[in-house]
Amino acid sequence: MTAIGLKVLAVICFVSMSSLIKAAGEVALGQVVFFRSIFAFVLIVAYLQMTGQMAGAFRTARPFGHVIRGLAGVASMFCAFYALILLPLPEAVTLGYAQPLLIVVFSAVFLRENIRIYRWSAVVIGLIGVVIISWPKLTLFTSGEAIEMKQSLGVIVALIGAALTAVALLMVRDLVRSESSASIVIWFSITTTVFGLLTIPFGWTSLTTFQAIALIGCGILGGVAQLLMTEAYRYAEASTVAPFEYTSMIFAIVIGYFAFGDIPTMHTLVGGFVVIAAGLFIIFREHQLRKRAAQQSTAG
Repeated sequence: MTAIGLKVLAVICFVSMSSLIKAAGEVALGQVVFFRSIFAFVLIVAYLQMTGQMAGAFRTARPFGHVIRGLAGVASMFCAFYALILLPLPEAVTLGYAQPLLIVVFSAVFLRENIRIYRWSAVVIGLIGVVIISWPKLTLFTSGEAIEMKQSLGVIVALIGAALTAVALLMVRDLVRSESSASIVIWFSITTTVFGLLTIPFGWTSLTTFQAIALIGCGILGGVAQLLMTEAYRYAEASTVAPFEYTSMIFAIVIGYFAFGDIPTMHTLVGGFVVIAAGLFIIFREHQLRKRAAQQSTAG
């Protein structure tokens, strides 16, 4: 329950962060990554200092693991931020639902977690939901219209970003076995900040006051979400915590409608609810199995 609560709070922060990025308008992607990272870094350092964790935050036995995780994370950031530019907020967020499904698959393949047939069935159903969401946009790719092709590209980029995020989160799952949460978030922020700075030669945008405030807020929310998410994956298996990513649909629809006038399509709603149903089934099934195992242990 601790892991679930932390994950939901992290989701709220991430959706709010995405809204600020979209509200900032046309800003260089590398610049967004830099603001997202540097202000998250400042917040994280302040938090670690207050909690007495700063002393060992930079110590690590696996620097290469942190760098690889950072590379996957920064690549997923670029994809996610670009998808926010190309797509309405509800669709950009909902397509991210491929991420928890891919985490379940990758958990079985790379981490050798025990995934039961019921969970596999739910994953297949969830992926069908992702297809329902994305198919209408993908079919527009051959239309030749610039606006429609951009939305098709947005779907592709969003799905690539979801896969990269799944990889990054599995790396977090592996890193927490030997690394502290402080070390994980510090090194991730450093890596993404450096990569953001490296994009300066490609051209940064002159920011308005509103854009600057939005990007600073994006960084702060991103830092809070990082801390919450890292702790969530410490308390439970990745394949159990991941389905709660689906709660972002509610927040994305509400914020998207009131802030940007985005109305989710029927395909987005139907596909999103299919994915949510699959995730809820996973949670229910795992709860029943744990309850049964506990009863058998008590009886024995």
